[in-house]
Amino acid sequence: MMPTRRAFTGLMAASVLSACASPAAQDRPEAPDRAAQLYPPIGQLMRVRGRIVHAYVEGRGPAVILIHGASANLRDFTFSLSGRLARRYRVVAFDRPGLGHSQTLNNRGETPAEQAAQLDAAAGMLGIRRAVIVGHSYGAAVAMAWALNHPDRAAGVVTLAGVTMPWPGELPRFYTVASSGLGSAVVSALATRARAERAVARFFAPQRPPAGYLDQVGIELALRTETLRTSARQVDILKPQLQAMNERYPGLRVPVEILHGTADNAVSIDFHSRALAPRLRTGRLTELPGIGHMPHHAAPAATLAAIDRAAARAGLRPRA
Repeated sequence: MMPTRRAFTGLMAASVLSACASPAAQDRPEAPDRAAQLYPPIGQLMRVRGRIVHAYVEGRGPAVILIHGASANLRDFTFSLSGRLARRYRVVAFDRPGLGHSQTLNNRGETPAEQAAQLDAAAGMLGIRRAVIVGHSYGAAVAMAWALNHPDRAAGVVTLAGVTMPWPGELPRFYTVASSGLGSAVVSALATRARAERAVARFFAPQRPPAGYLDQVGIELALRTETLRTSARQVDILKPQLQAMNERYPGLRVPVEILHGTADNAVSIDFHSRALAPRLRTGRLTELPGIGHMPHHAAPAATLAAIDRAAARAGLRPRA
């Protein structure tokens, strides 16, 4: 049925880069090193609870923490958003566990709560006391878990085209298959970088990726077999985590700004943001007519305004 397919289309698109891993990556052990050489860390590598976390920090003022989506990395934010925010905020962008240059936490797939706990510990090491947590796509699930479990540090939340609610139906078996070593190798052997670039274009639709985005974001980091496997595992276990989080949403006290484009064909605004808003006492939904899945690129002014609103509601005052 189409409603069920529409519900999980967003998660398929959110992991679309994973499904476009480079051919025979598992047979070429030098591939991960090559990706790291092409796109080295642009921030600091922190050891947090025994695992490496990649954190990019710039600017001064109240803290804003940026959490990227499935298969992506913090470069999605440093392309333009972090620089805009850094004029008035202290911006911290993290690579989520197992993605970019951050290490995995386990071999079963990190839950949003586990990821939030790791990043909260990293934020504490950076001296952050209270922050607005901004999550895009899958990253919004981590942002919401952060607010639920660590409200002292999560002063407010902004979800950008967020995956935040359990959806009807089940995920395709692709995720279970790709979660295994053999399955991820088989999937990776079926794709090319050219397909990954076309997938990025579909991800931005109906808008286009901004000039220079593909060179900046580091597709090769997403094309590693390890990244494919990690992202698939995280998505494969996500729905029951969101079901449990949904039961707790009405008790959330921190302000939540929900931003979602009406033309998003990756993550359903109906199943996620429009369903989330009534569950929250402090949630405010802003719909962006004609905008797709990447509002921080396609509608930067609206994104900045949502972050400003969350900061103001949380009592955080950005630099003038």
